Amino acid sequence: MVRQLVALAGLWCFALPQVQAQDRPGVELAPVETSDIISEVSLNGTVNALRTSELSTAVAGLVEDVRVETGDRVARGDLLVGLDDEQAEFELASARAEASEALARLEEAQRRLAEARSVGAGRNIAATEVSARESEVAATEAALARLRAEEKRRQVVLDRHRIEAPFDGVVSDRISDLGEWVTPGDQLLTLVDTTNLRLDFRVPQDYYQRITDDSRLLVQARGADQKPVPVTIESLVPVSDPQARTFLIRATAPEDLNVLPGMAVQATLRVSTGERGLTVSRDAINRYPDGRITVWIAEAVDEDLYEVREKRVEVGSGFDNRMEILSGLEGDEEVVIRGNESLEEGARVRLAERGSR
Repeated sequence: MVRQLVALAGLWCFALPQVQAQDRPGVELAPVETSDIISEVSLNGTVNALRTSELSTAVAGLVEDVRVETGDRVARGDLLVGLDDEQAEFELASARAEASEALARLEEAQRRLAEARSVGAGRNIAATEVSARESEVAATEAALARLRAEEKRRQVVLDRHRIEAPFDGVVSDRISDLGEWVTPGDQLLTLVDTTNLRLDFRVPQDYYQRITDDSRLLVQARGADQKPVPVTIESLVPVSDPQARTFLIRATAPEDLNVLPGMAVQATLRVSTGERGLTVSRDAINRYPDGRITVWIAEAVDEDLYEVREKRVEVGSGFDNRMEILSGLEGDEEVVIRGNESLEEGARVRLAERGSR
C-alpha cells in the first residue's frame, strides 16, 4: 500500500509541470524589425477613360440612319450614323465613267502611237505626226490620272456619309436624330472607351521628389466593400497646380477593380522617407486611456516557456500593418502580437505560434 502511494505521488510530481505548462496562456511572438520607414498619404481621385470622342461629320447631309442609342456598346468599325448618300453615289458613278472613258482614249492613243512607230518616221508618216501622237498619249495619261484622283475623292466623300466607331466603346450620349440636317463639325454622339481606364490623383507637392519606382499605390472605389488593389503608377506629370500646390499622378486601372469612367476612387500612396528604423506589428501595440502606449516583451525561460514584461514605447508613423518605434526598444526583442489582451507583468506564457512579422 505504501509503495502504491509513493508511486502515485511520483507520477503526480512528474505530471504537475506539464499541467501547469498547458494552463499557461498561449501567445504568438514576432521579432522587432529594422526596415525602411514608409510614409502614407490618402488621396482622392477620378476614373477617366483613355479615349472619349465627340464624333461629328465631315460632310453636310441629312441624317438617314441611326443605328445606336445611349448606352449601346459598339466595336471599332460599326456603323453609328448614316447620312443620305444618294447624290454622292451618283457623283462617284459619274467619276468612274469619266475615268473609264479616259482609259479608253489612252488605249486608242497608245495604239495609234505604236502604229506610227512601226511604220517609221520619214517613210510613210511624218516625224511631226509621231511627235503629235506621243504628246497625245502623254496628255491622255495625265487626264486619266486626274480623273482617277477625282474618282478616289468622290469615294472618300461617299465614305464620309458613314460615321463609324473609331474604337470599341460605349455610346454615352446621342445628339442627332433622323431627318436632321447636319453640317461639318456638328456633334452627333459621344463615344467612351470603357476598357482602357486611367486613375488620376492629385498629390501634395511635398511628395513629388519622394515618388520612385518602389512607391506603391493602393486603390479602391469609394464606398465599395472591397480590399484595396495595388496599381502601377503609369506617369508622373512634372507640372504643379499653382493654386492647390499639387501635381498629377496617373495609374492604369486593373481588371479586378470594378470601376467606370467618372467614378470617384480613393487611394493610399506609400513612399519611402529615406530613413530606416525599428518597427513592430500593429497587433503588438497596446493603447491606454491615459495616453500610454506599450508592448509586451517576451524573454525565453525554457524551450517553449517565456516570461513577459510590459515596456512603454513611443510610436511614429504606421504603414502596411507596421508601426514605427521611436523609443523604448533596442531592436533585438521579441514582442507579443497575439494573446496580449490580459497579460500580467512577469507572467509566464507558452509559445503558441511564432510570427514572421
